[in-house]
Amino acid sequence: MFGSPADYAETVTTQNTSATELAPTLVVLAAGMGSRYGGLKQVDGMGPAGEAILEYSMFDAIEAGFGDVVLIIRKDIEDAFRDAIGRRLEALADVRYAYQEFDSGVHWTTDFPERSKPWGTAHAIYAAAPEIHGPFAVVNADDFYGKSGYRAVVDFLRADHPADTHCLPGYALLRTLSDHGTVSRGVCEVDDAGMLTKIVERTAVGWKDSKLVDTSTDVDIDIPTDSYVSMNFWGFQPSILGEFEDRFHKFFEANRGNPKAELYLPMLVGELVAEQQVAVEVLKVDSPWFGVTYPEDKPSVQAALQALTDSGEYSTPLWTPSK
Repeated sequence: MFGSPADYAETVTTQNTSATELAPTLVVLAAGMGSRYGGLKQVDGMGPAGEAILEYSMFDAIEAGFGDVVLIIRKDIEDAFRDAIGRRLEALADVRYAYQEFDSGVHWTTDFPERSKPWGTAHAIYAAAPEIHGPFAVVNADDFYGKSGYRAVVDFLRADHPADTHCLPGYALLRTLSDHGTVSRGVCEVDDAGMLTKIVERTAVGWKDSKLVDTSTDVDIDIPTDSYVSMNFWGFQPSILGEFEDRFHKFFEANRGNPKAELYLPMLVGELVAEQQVAVEVLKVDSPWFGVTYPEDKPSVQAALQALTDSGEYSTPLWTPSK
């Protein structure tokens, strides 16, 4: 698609409008299966008027200064997605769709292993790359990130940074746990300048014997309680898209025989940071975070959105202007 990371960076710099002058694009990861939730949690009503969390993300992003939205979905959920929420969102903002399938963007082969799902969140961004034309943020469809996170990312992307410098809104780990089971979190290590030095994907984080641990390995791994984590909310300059193609191509070739292999977004960015190919500033934001990993999480999310509405943070229905 792009040829190489350098080729894509050159394409971006030759555009008539510089990246910092463009309103960023909000890219929403909405292709997930929701296996632990038991359904399409991307469209499940959570707000007082039945709004999905995705609607709050779009509302906060547009208010913060994002210009358009790219929704990454799968073809097999397209009709259900559009019926439940898509057409309503299309009437409210500039919305485009990108599709993540097993072969999305894989133009170099027709030999695919049998798989039950696509190749992970990094592959999703690579699949959506043709719809992204400037600076962009990435969020999960089923996570509520809060207003200050979107404002921080917009401010970062509009500032003058080197083309290889990106950002990550960091959330306090203790505020992102579930009472109903373990969660996956990208645990960040940050230097004194606020730059990301390492990110480790922990796939089963929870409390055990009054300690915070990752239980996904044979031996439990202790996690500092003051850790900041990536909630898969990123702010990227467009030059990184070339790296997505390059890294996914290599990952595909190395894992084509593994039907369960996935390239996660934190894994890809972590590799680039470790190799000093990119720099990532961690923006410590004070917004509340909440999401739905399990069905049992839904009542607490509904209560949190109701409280934010009662406090005047949001109107109900959501898209009704505040008085």
